[in-house]
Amino acid sequence: MVSSNRPLPGVRLDDPGDLVDPRCEWHISPLGRSYFVNHNNRTTSWKKPKPERPAGSLTPECIIEGHSEFIWSLACLKASCNVMSASEDGSIRQWKRDGEPVGKPWYGDGGGIGTMAVSLDETMVVCGNVDGRLRLWNIKEGSMIGEAWEGHDAAVRCLDWSPNAQEIASGSEDGTIRRWNPDTGRQITPPIETSHGWVYAVKYSPQGDKFISSGSDGICVWSRDGKLLKEIKGHNTRVTSLCWSKDGVYIFSGSADDTIRKWRVIDGKELVVLRGHTNDVRSLCLAPNERYIVSASEDYSVRIWDLKTNQAVGDPLLHDDEVLTVAVSPDGTFIASAGLDTKIYVWNLEATLKRHQVGVLVLWCFHILF
Repeated sequence: MVSSNRPLPGVRLDDPGDLVDPRCEWHISPLGRSYFVNHNNRTTSWKKPKPERPAGSLTPECIIEGHSEFIWSLACLKASCNVMSASEDGSIRQWKRDGEPVGKPWYGDGGGIGTMAVSLDETMVVCGNVDGRLRLWNIKEGSMIGEAWEGHDAAVRCLDWSPNAQEIASGSEDGTIRRWNPDTGRQITPPIETSHGWVYAVKYSPQGDKFISSGSDGICVWSRDGKLLKEIKGHNTRVTSLCWSKDGVYIFSGSADDTIRKWRVIDGKELVVLRGHTNDVRSLCLAPNERYIVSASEDYSVRIWDLKTNQAVGDPLLHDDEVLTVAVSPDGTFIASAGLDTKIYVWNLEATLKRHQVGVLVLWCFHILF
């Protein structure tokens, strides 16, 4: 749990939905340590309750361990299919798909890393820290390029590279969007003062002619030069994640109202609402073929959605704690997801889809026979 004030001993910390089991409670001990009351078995434990996995549920092909704090951001590299991760422990790490670390962790001096984005040519990665500064890294060398970029007054929560790689957009808890020249580390335009509160997501369109952002007041569409073109509203609370369709016609959004929505950019019309998560949707990623969208949620699960049927595919992929970030490999073969339990879960996307298709076929045959 995150609190702006230190909780008093004996205070219950959780709100409904914060724990995976509604019959569990989260409290703080007199010594300041969290403990959990489970009314199902009438026990009290220091350990946070984990979800019960149904018999036969899908397990990850690999669980990668190494970070010491929760993981905010993941990326999958196209050339190597390696996974990159950024964590509250202040490090960026690179891993092979089987969990083997690639090189040593990279540490800056800015504390926890809330977000990162890899350049299109995969030579650099930019990260945003809780100290409000951005840092650019050389992926091959594992070294920081130049000095930290200063401008934001609070933690950086989202980053994106423009399609032409000539600028980077950042969004912060200070409510601003800033655009940077990656060659100089300087801002190329005055900051955009949004009405988002915190800026949770910022994404350039695939064509590079506009970008979108989100926060507590919904979604904003901006022109290339930073003029507000459209406000899109429909979610009941803050919008935490965004992605574009490849043709730039549609936007997908994930929200703390537990839904994923599809919008038409030209008029802001809501086209689809995907329901199934039981807590905040924190991260979205389209599969390369755009047939599926993958979501990560604070309900401890990753879900795959078929955009032709607008239904979830198979059972949720379960973590032991809240999931904050998800990425799909560029070749569409696997999913990487991570969050509060400090581990990266690697899921075989092809196996998951095949398993679902077999299950649908069996049900269809059963229906025909009986």
